[in-house]
Amino acid sequence: MPQPNRRLLAAAAAGAAALVVAAIIVTSGGGEPDGETRAGASKTPSTSPVPVIVPGRPGQAASTVMSDELRAPDGTVHNLPDIYFMRMMIPHHTQALEMAVLAPERTTHPQLLAIADRVRAAQLPEIAYMRSWLDARGLKVDDPGHDHGTMPGMQTRDRLDALKAARGDAFDRLFIDMMISHHQGAIRMATDVLRAGKNDQVEELANNIAAEQDVEIGRMREAFPA
Repeated sequence: MPQPNRRLLAAAAAGAAALVVAAIIVTSGGGEPDGETRAGASKTPSTSPVPVIVPGRPGQAASTVMSDELRAPDGTVHNLPDIYFMRMMIPHHTQALEMAVLAPERTTHPQLLAIADRVRAAQLPEIAYMRSWLDARGLKVDDPGHDHGTMPGMQTRDRLDALKAARGDAFDRLFIDMMISHHQGAIRMATDVLRAGKNDQVEELANNIAAEQDVEIGRMREAFPA
């Protein structure tokens, strides 16, 4: 888990995040739901650069830069796929946490409880890091125009309700099935941004997420073979 960049946090705290991107519209979308898990193909913003208006300093005119040359106050570069990933991975991680917190009252399986503990231990700090990354760039955390249910691996409300109602072996099997699908979706999103993004911090985070969740998928399949 990467530690938040101190220069970025300091810039945010000092109110130096003057990079208010007035023309960014992160495209929503995603494939049609793939069965009950909606693990359709990930759809990220176009990687083709587009003009973005950046407000100037007091007394200075606004400028126009291309979307693959956006800069934070510390000089680091990011683009629309980076922003999309950091925004969308927050609700994606939040749903994994929603599933993980159900485990202690619904199972006594030690390996499943350990999996749920690791989800909480890894993804809570990652959510905080993603929020700080967006805040340091003056970017809103939420994209109200996006349907989060279309992201790869996101589970339907009916499946979440079924998980809440399950106990014992039934809970264990449903939890593992849903969490594997969820992790696979996160890996797909990480792969997308590694291919299209430009920011070093996002690249490091995406690599960490892909690696840790691939390992967890292996552990779940070993503990609960099909």
